[in-house]
Amino acid sequence: MSTEAEWAVIYVSQGPLVAEVVKSKLESYAVPVFLRYEAIGRTLGLTVDGLGKVEVLVPVSRAAEARDLLAEADLLPSAENEVKSEGESSEP
Repeated sequence: MSTEAEWAVIYVSQGPLVAEVVKSKLESYAVPVFLRYEAIGRTLGLTVDGLGKVEVLVPVSRAAEARDLLAEADLLPSAENEVKSEGESSEP
């Protein structure tokens, strides 16, 4: 069974639509993907105060590859959507 430590958050979206697009893109390259979100946001369709936040997770071993695929597809429109791994700096 997989543990949370084996998965890396590579993208965060406000609402499920973009997260599903990102998931589909990664799965088309055989990258395993898991979406994590608050159930109440999905159930009620709320996207305020973080309730609509959807995190896209991939295995840690495939995180760099997944980020590259999303960058090539222009699915990382801004630096705020890309989640840095621990130890990575956001400074140039």
